[in-house]
Amino acid sequence: YGGDATVKRPELNKEVTDQDWDNFVYNRKSLRGKHLELWQHLSGCRQWIKVERDTATHEIFRTLKANEDNS
Repeated sequence: YGGDATVKRPELNKEVTDQDWDNFVYNRKSLRGKHLELWQHLSGCRQWIKVERDTATHEIFRTLKANEDNS
């Protein structure tokens, strides 16, 4: 599990305030229900993928490549 797939990393080579960095690294919501997450396929190809799943029931709705758009 790699976390929330909707969180945007601050842009490289740009000034980032301490508060913005703290929000990116530490301040995450623990959402219940249908959500897009990052997962790594450790037992196989070791690539990162996006998984849309229900965090309450663990039902998986779809998977995407890590670089695919969420739409």
